[in-house]
Amino acid sequence: MNDAPARILIIEDEQPIRRLLRISLESHGYQVAEATTAAAGLQQAISQPPDAVVLDLGLPDQDGLQVINRIREWSRVPIIVLSARGRESDKIVALDAGADDYLTKPFSVGELLARVRVALRHASTVSEAIDSPFQVGGLIADLGRRQVFVDHQEVRLTPTEYRLLAVLVRHAGRVVTHRQLLREVWGPDSVFENQYLRVYMGQLRRKIESDPARPRYLRTELGVGYRLMDE
Repeated sequence: MNDAPARILIIEDEQPIRRLLRISLESHGYQVAEATTAAAGLQQAISQPPDAVVLDLGLPDQDGLQVINRIREWSRVPIIVLSARGRESDKIVALDAGADDYLTKPFSVGELLARVRVALRHASTVSEAIDSPFQVGGLIADLGRRQVFVDHQEVRLTPTEYRLLAVLVRHAGRVVTHRQLLREVWGPDSVFENQYLRVYMGQLRRKIESDPARPRYLRTELGVGYRLMDE
């Protein structure tokens, strides 16, 4: 990214929340644009492409899921959903539609700012994921050389364990849904085989976590999927 401040587009119809988001984001150096409807948000996303979008699902003219689907037709801009819909099924649908992250109202401003930082960092480095080793704490995953190290010791992974970790590395910091992991690792015919995922995630944790029962790197998003921490 260049030296210009990142531009965040807020698509949210509740004025108090928009005001809180604007103040919080601007105080951390971001440029902020606002829209109160899906139509206005899509128009802004097209005419002045943002670096990230913070999106409410309950918009007055369209469901926010339609906004995600429309944006994903032409852009990979990070989309962070901010919604009162807190059911696991709502999160899964939004993430499968192409959202990068999901926060439930009421939310912590500090957590939102952290998710924005992660989304922007992921967007700026995703093209380098294969060329540059991924590192967080004592974990290093070099996808180019197909090598994984934990605390300077090389870890031997099976081909399936490696593919699973590679998908998580490419989406580091983001929630990756069960269905997305199953599709990318095992193929489209396996999207409902959650047992595959549980077994291999358990094996992967035993190899890279010092305490698999309290994982530092591979976090579970209950009922939704997994997140590889990147900070």
